[in-house]
Amino acid sequence: MPSKTTSNSNIIPKNTLKEKATTSVLLIEDDKVFSQLLVDHLSKQNYLIDSADSWKKAKVFLSNNEPDLILLDVQLPDANGLDLLVDIVPQVPVIILTAFGSVQNAVTAMRRGAADYLMKPINIQELELVIKRVLENEAIRQELQLRKTIDDRTQNKFVGKSSALIHLKKHINAVAQSDINVLIQGESGAGKELVAHAIHRASPRSKHNFVAVDCCTLTEDLFESELFGHEKGAFTGATTQKKGLIEGAKDGTLFLDEIGEISPSIQAKLLRVIETGIFRRVGGTKDLRSNARFVVATNRNLAEMSEKNEFRADLFYRLSAFILESPPLRHRPDDIPLLVEHFLKNHSFSRRINVDVDQDALNDLIQYHWPGNVRELKNVIERALILMGDSHILSSEHLVFNYPSVKTNLNTVLSFKHQPTLEEIEENYLKKMLIKYSEHRGKTAEALGISERTLYRLVKKYGL
Repeated sequence: MPSKTTSNSNIIPKNTLKEKATTSVLLIEDDKVFSQLLVDHLSKQNYLIDSADSWKKAKVFLSNNEPDLILLDVQLPDANGLDLLVDIVPQVPVIILTAFGSVQNAVTAMRRGAADYLMKPINIQELELVIKRVLENEAIRQELQLRKTIDDRTQNKFVGKSSALIHLKKHINAVAQSDINVLIQGESGAGKELVAHAIHRASPRSKHNFVAVDCCTLTEDLFESELFGHEKGAFTGATTQKKGLIEGAKDGTLFLDEIGEISPSIQAKLLRVIETGIFRRVGGTKDLRSNARFVVATNRNLAEMSEKNEFRADLFYRLSAFILESPPLRHRPDDIPLLVEHFLKNHSFSRRINVDVDQDALNDLIQYHWPGNVRELKNVIERALILMGDSHILSSEHLVFNYPSVKTNLNTVLSFKHQPTLEEIEENYLKKMLIKYSEHRGKTAEALGISERTLYRLVKKYGL
């Protein structure tokens, strides 16, 4: 929430309990005596309370702040409160206050989205009860909206019928019923977070929070604070106590993406949480307990990293109690036509409804190597929709690949339109094997029964 400003003389400053308060309220009321009465009383009830005596001043306040609740007078000097509801709701719940009540006004207010409607003179105890009820309902609404957002992101997003995808779904459903830690391995863009969401949704913890953390985006100090929380005064700028994401995931699932990027010191603290369920906030001395389930993901080889002492072996063993592989898109080419159809029907930036894909374009999509996996396919389709203009036929000319030189069909045997030379056969087969093993030269050389040095010479020879 943006910081609140009280520089305007017509905005009443917050009380001295602001650091302990958790709910912010804006009172829009032109009766200054009544306004001050409500501010004083609600401040004692531990609310962060600001007030404005006109809609003009309230708009200035709202442009920089996001209150949790608005108390709105109907008769303002520059506006009618009932007319303002359309602009305010549903961003913020509103309780209407008025001295000029009628059944018609009450019905109008509720139809326009007001959370409740109270007549002046206000019974202060009744107001307290109404505020609590409205805030509780808003909390429920937000949680339902959050769940819907998660559902929208994950429902029907496992698009495809390939054996690799069926195998993955089977293992997701099996492991979801336990509390065991899960390590999801896979290339960038292969849908590791989608797998984590699916595990959570299918588990008994689905009614609790799913908290995702990207281990790459924060510095070590900030990451520690975000993960474990911090106490007031723990470091410069820590003006209040902050609960960490581990606490936020209580009884739910904590998803740590790109776990291979965390520092050794964070690894040690994370190991303690996983082993004992106990942790401390930064700057804290009190032991706290976590009941979160840990699901982690990486595009790196943690086993190799642990052998090289680049990742704690004991943490790797804890995290890898159950390992899932999110298959790369090139290993499930049968799913590409279904994914293309899905992205064409579920894009958000174009009004185009019906789009056909010609066979040449579909062949190009199937033959492409997809180093960026499903994420890259989505980007290619969205670029194609932009390049199509007014056309309703997606053709090869609309496809822009990130790596256009890497195109080959994994489903076919080597075939040529002419009598191939031995070198042509060797080059094409080598290209296929490199794609099969994701450009991993050690695995490719082993599969071909040659040394890595020989493989390097062949790759250089054919410019692969």
